[in-house]
This record gives sequence, structure tokens and C-alpha cells, in this order.
Amino acid sequence: MQQALHIRQLGRTDYETTWHAMQAFTAERTQHTPDELWLTEHDAVYTLGLNRKDAQPPARNDIPLILVDRGGKITYHGPGQVVIYLLIDLKRKSLTVRQLVSAMEHAIIALLRQQGITSSARADAPGVYVDGKKIASLGLRLKNSRCYHGLALNADMDLTPFDAIDPCGYHGLQVTQMRDLGILTGSDAIASSLLDKLADNLHYTECVTETKA
Repeated sequence: MQQALHIRQLGRTDYETTWHAMQAFTAERTQHTPDELWLTEHDAVYTLGLNRKDAQPPARNDIPLILVDRGGKITYHGPGQVVIYLLIDLKRKSLTVRQLVSAMEHAIIALLRQQGITSSARADAPGVYVDGKKIASLGLRLKNSRCYHGLALNADMDLTPFDAIDPCGYHGLQVTQMRDLGILTGSDAIASSLLDKLADNLHYTECVTETKA
């Protein structure tokens, strides 16, 4: 019998605290631990993944930079961004990393399509793009066939911090967000729809939602 997927709505959290909580969850989980999705947003922070070769530091020093253990290079998180972390036992779900990445990308693409926006994924750079501009970033860490980290979708935020970096290591890569594409749906509704699509794409038949008090 398949276990229910647990969805935790965390509100706004400190990036580093949440990251370490993901590490602890993954290290301590057993074969019986339910998979979880964590919904959150973060205060302004740059994160630099494990692919640090030739990565340029931000051209501003008023936003902290944290070296983290996900794949990829540098990105930005801030208020108004929908962040979903996926804590999944891939072996138990019979999922490959590529299948998980595709499920994440297709969930975002479907969400945007519902709003009349055409978007696509790129084989050479995980994420979702609208007219060549990046609207969502993906990054994962795998330990003992169990993953953490996840996705960040730009909904209604200040995009100027992206100007100080090469987003995901690509010089000159432009970013966009749902608000600038005329999508004025609130972040809560966007997040709820995206969580539903992720659960469907990953073939979970039951979800249990917990909201931080």
C-alpha cells in the first residue's frame, strides 16, 4: 500500500535553517518514512551549488551568499518566490533523477499553460523558460537514493538581485516572473496548484497537508 505524501506549508523560513532541516530529515529517515514536499519562501539570499568552478560571486554584498550541497551553480531566492522542496525516496518510488526533474518541469509548464503562457524545458539547463527567459530553477541533492532541495518558481518578486549574478552559471541569462507575464494570481493559489500537479505527476494518490502554526 502506497504511503500518503506529506505536504508541509512552512511559511517564510530562513534558508540555512531549512536546508539543515532537510539534511537532517534525509539522514534520519527510514524505509517507512513518508515522502514530503515542503512549501516555503525565503528572505533574500544567494545560494551557490556544488558546481562552483568558474562561478562568479554576486556583484553586490548586501545579500548573503551561502555555499550549499545541491547541484548547479548560483541562484537567488527572495520573497514572492514559490519554493518547493522534494524529500523523496526515489528507489522506493522507482524514480530516476531524470524522471523526477521531468515531473517537476512538466508541473510548472502545465501550471503556466493553464494561465495561457507557453513555456518549455531545456535539455542543457534544467528549469523552465518563457521566450528564453528563466522563470523557474531546479536543483537537487541525492543521498542513498533519497533526494532533497527542489524548485523555485518566480511569482511576484523583486528580480533585480538576479542582475548581480550569472543565473545558474549562464552569463547574460535573463529571468522573468509570473507577474510580469500578466499573471496576477496570488502566490498561495499558485503554490496550491503547483503542489497538486507535482503530486499527480509523481503518482501520489493521497496527500496529507500540515500548516505551520
